[in-house]
Amino acid sequence: MADRMIAGAMSGTSADGVDVAIMRVSGRGIEMAAQLIRHHHVPYGADLRARIFSIRHGAAAGLAELASLARDISLCYADAVNAAAEGLVPLDAIAAHGQTLFHAPPLTIQWLDPSLLAARTRTPVVSDFRRADCAAGGQGAPLVPLADYLLFRHPTRTRVLLNIGGIANLTYLPAGGGVDQLIAFDTGPGNCVSDMLMRPEADFDEGGKGAASGKIIQSVLDRALTSAWFAERPPKSTDGPAMIGVFQEAIGGQSGYSRNDLLRTACELSARTIANAVRQLGPPAAEELIVSGGGVHNAVLMNLLRQEPGGVDILTTDDLGVPSAAKEAIAFALLGAATLDGEAGNVPSCTGAKQAVVLGSITPAPGRWP
Repeated sequence: MADRMIAGAMSGTSADGVDVAIMRVSGRGIEMAAQLIRHHHVPYGADLRARIFSIRHGAAAGLAELASLARDISLCYADAVNAAAEGLVPLDAIAAHGQTLFHAPPLTIQWLDPSLLAARTRTPVVSDFRRADCAAGGQGAPLVPLADYLLFRHPTRTRVLLNIGGIANLTYLPAGGGVDQLIAFDTGPGNCVSDMLMRPEADFDEGGKGAASGKIIQSVLDRALTSAWFAERPPKSTDGPAMIGVFQEAIGGQSGYSRNDLLRTACELSARTIANAVRQLGPPAAEELIVSGGGVHNAVLMNLLRQEPGGVDILTTDDLGVPSAAKEAIAFALLGAATLDGEAGNVPSCTGAKQAVVLGSITPAPGRWP
């Protein structure tokens, strides 16, 4: 099979913009291999980001606003892909995740106009990846385990891949194991609570500086940890507004907490729920925890993970040659390749689906079919 150039395009639950990873993909199915050619990020404008968060947190939106939002998100995707692909050979396809507006399985919405994206880039688009897994009885998430297996499996070392975006999710890769032995699920909040606490003055707590100046509010942390969701067994997934709701309920009617203390408590909640999830995995026990996503830049959160007992080596995907900011876009490029080949992209042991299914829909570009 000839190599293909596929752009994975991803905007996560933090809604900070679009990441594009242009990949040269060879092979098919679990024999796929891929090389990152270029990574590019285009941030959302402040107005677009505010509109996304308004809808994600339950504000009413008319049909015209929803249609307008799909157009504006898609134009940002197109700008990001066109900028990333400049000077390269033509792309064979774009695998576009779209912007999550709602996720409560079996209901899920990743907002995008794939026809507009295909027209603006002159490239076929694979999109709407999650609903096929939901239709098969799964959570529609996490969908990155196939890519984690392709990129990071090891014959002798048991690894956990941890992505800390708005939500934190992990993939357990037992040493020498097959794809049917993977375990993956959302662990709870990643950066979503901290990001919420920083708005509207800033988009996030840069470097964890605010959290570093704060102290844990033990009563808030203890109440948040009692949420029934954390006790559920996987497969399971969640969304930013749900985890923000858990934190806000834990605060209750209390006021007067400093923002830095709340940020420190939010970091502790993320680290504690991640560590609890890692401890529940295996045997065999994880030997390496390999982290990606925006959370790698939060020094407080990363230090908390390093302080957890258990003797797990903590690395980032950058240490293994995969830029942490590009990892999820890379994953969707691989999922897009699987779809184009008619190969299943979900891993039922991770999502809870009744069967492996081909993910997504294919939208041709004017005059082009994959």
